[in-house]
Amino acid sequence: MLFTLKKYIGGMMLPLPLLLLLIALGLLLVWFTRFQKSGKTLITAGWLALLLLSLQPVADGLLRPIENRYPTWRGEQKVGYIVILGGGYTWDPQWAPSSNLISNSLPRLNEGIRLWRANPGAKLIFTGAAAQSNPVSTAEAGARVAESLGVPRADILTLDTPKDTEEEAAAVKAAIGDVPFLLVTSASHLPRAMIFFQRAGLHPLPAPANQLAINAPLNSWERIIPSPVWLMHSDRVGYETLGRLWQWLKGGSEPGQQ
Repeated sequence: MLFTLKKYIGGMMLPLPLLLLLIALGLLLVWFTRFQKSGKTLITAGWLALLLLSLQPVADGLLRPIENRYPTWRGEQKVGYIVILGGGYTWDPQWAPSSNLISNSLPRLNEGIRLWRANPGAKLIFTGAAAQSNPVSTAEAGARVAESLGVPRADILTLDTPKDTEEEAAAVKAAIGDVPFLLVTSASHLPRAMIFFQRAGLHPLPAPANQLAINAPLNSWERIIPSPVWLMHSDRVGYETLGRLWQWLKGGSEPGQQ
């Protein structure tokens, strides 16, 4: 119940739903009260914020410092385990297997397989519980897609009970102890994940995937026209900021500051 409540409350505090609520409040004031000026102010503020967060320079400017915390893993240290954290998914057997990994999950898996090929003999570990009413867990969905891409089932471990990153850290520790391993997750999520795994007494090597903030040149219209793509990048900033705040309230700290 607490986990579900956390997801609902957190979801409503992300940029799009929060700004829509702000604009809705402004409309209510304009249409049904005498506070016309306050209503117009809320509508204007909500619209401007939504516009700015939908522009590439703003969205990626906010996201880039979070994603740049750890560089893409190109180290020579060999490992026996590669942990791929669960993300968005569904499971429809009629679909192409990889279509079941939604949003951040497929880039995580792709990077995990790249690192698995660079570490012969390593095991891929997929984490994540089943979503509500889904008979297939996040971890199992990732494992099935990896199999479809040529990874032998013997090289795959699934941890399908954790519901969040903190529980994933505990499950990984129970499965492999404190040996070093590559931790693969979205670049924006990795700073927070590293804190959870280090707090659990583990020794993760950061391996970011799914970088979103663009540094390469773009067409001029892509930079100045609002787009849901850039709004999604702003959403990641909001999600990770809320997650880091919750982590701090629960006693988290930056890696190395235990």
